[in-house]
Amino acid sequence: MQIHKPYLLFLGDARDPLAAKTAQGVVDWRAEWCVGQLRLPGCNADCRIPDLTIEAAIARGARTMVVGVANAGGVLPGHWVATIVAALAAGLDVATGLHVRLGSIPAIAEAAARHGRQLHDVRISDVVLPTGKGTKRAGLRLLTVGTDCSCGKKYAALALERGLRAAGLQADFRATGQTGVLISERGIAVDAVVADFIAGAAEWLSPANAPDHWDVIEGQGSLFHPSFAGVSLGLLHGSQPDAFVVCHEPTRTTMRGVQFPLPTIQQVIDRTIADGALTNPAIQCIGIALNTEALDDAAAREVLERTGRQHGLPCVDPIRIGVGPLVDELLRRFPRR
Repeated sequence: MQIHKPYLLFLGDARDPLAAKTAQGVVDWRAEWCVGQLRLPGCNADCRIPDLTIEAAIARGARTMVVGVANAGGVLPGHWVATIVAALAAGLDVATGLHVRLGSIPAIAEAAARHGRQLHDVRISDVVLPTGKGTKRAGLRLLTVGTDCSCGKKYAALALERGLRAAGLQADFRATGQTGVLISERGIAVDAVVADFIAGAAEWLSPANAPDHWDVIEGQGSLFHPSFAGVSLGLLHGSQPDAFVVCHEPTRTTMRGVQFPLPTIQQVIDRTIADGALTNPAIQCIGIALNTEALDDAAAREVLERTGRQHGLPCVDPIRIGVGPLVDELLRRFPRR
């Protein structure tokens, strides 16, 4: 996907930091692409980069305004339209990872046409996808799964790609969400795929490869989340993972957006193996990744050590301490051929 850089990240009036996870993900993994952020009154998210007007961002070289908010349903609030139109009029392209197509909003479509600007709907793909077949294919695959949505699956997958490459292995991050697509400039947002083709999309993303090559596939949602379990299951079947890592945010008590209690890590391990065995009977959990951002160092260290002991698996925070133990475990269980 060819989106002109650098970016001005539009956070709108995001209700909390997680609502701006798309913008934060781009900042965390591609900071060199970002000149600043634009926030509306009442915004409760902050990516800790300069707050800029559209004109100031253009003066710093910005070429595209990226709508960096991910909300339930992927809607574009009406009161954001004026800012997007102003960005187009000033000479910026606009990209978004929302479900709604930018061109479906008349004022935005007209402004883009009038000023000769490009609209990028990152979540929408024109790829013609097959249905999943479940046929065994060459290469190795790791999927990140979670106790909830927005709990660190993308960050764990990106960190694992980096760690595996540092260990001398062939590895590629496979993006399955809009933020991952923006970061890697390739992939497909599986939550925008018609249900019958989700498994096929996962197969398309991680095709047959060299025997020692790892596709590190970004997980979505949770098998236990009443809103997103269908996407998670289709991704699991199509990914056909040899290995998986469970991602968890230890300070949560209920799932995001609903009042269901979080499943335990062991419940996620057991269900992932039971459901994943349909397309890969040898599927196995190789570790746990915790998002300990809300904890201080001592509390984070304690919960990492305790969780690892409880499950007999390496347990890391990919950002705080890295993924070295997960890479070591993967090499132990899947020695180079």
